[in-house]
Amino acid sequence: MDIWPLLLILVQILLIDLVLAGDNAIIIGLAVARLPHEQRRKAILAGIVGATVIRIVFALVAVKLLAIIGLTLAGGVLLLWVVWKTAREMRSNAAHDESVPPQTLKGAIWRIIIADISMSLDNVLGVAGAARGHPVLLAAGLVISIGLMGAAASFVARIMTRFPWLAWVGIAIVGYVAVNMIWHGWHEVAGHLKLG
Repeated sequence: MDIWPLLLILVQILLIDLVLAGDNAIIIGLAVARLPHEQRRKAILAGIVGATVIRIVFALVAVKLLAIIGLTLAGGVLLLWVVWKTAREMRSNAAHDESVPPQTLKGAIWRIIIADISMSLDNVLGVAGAARGHPVLLAAGLVISIGLMGAAASFVARIMTRFPWLAWVGIAIVGYVAVNMIWHGWHEVAGHLKLG
């Protein structure tokens, strides 16, 4: 069996994942930036393991996912909730507001998984298309690229801890992604309703 076509497919999967995973690294960095240093790795690892499993499942049913009208809209709304919750915690942290509880390890892990579910649809569909029916290559590409994304998230978290104002830039970027998903999802739903 010729290995070169399979390696080419794996490279395509990695490139698609890396290009589309930048916003995911930002949200992971935001989610763990306020955790104690020793808990950051645990949160990133647990969040990425959960995200990897979810992405593999999504990718295996990618064709069926394409048929679900409103999925992008729902993902955008979910991501906007993550942005709102993160911004609320950051604002209360800056003001030392005691009414908002501090970030917890469990909360950070759930935020990573929820954000990844809502943001990974474009990524998963691109990767599933590149994999051309090779589930092992699909899983390998997702695992490698998500590991790289985790490393990027650690770097982003360190930078945001050092320069807290950058966290607001990150929130603005992820907020833009959420609004963009809602916009496109709404047009998709509206177009379907007109046709129906």
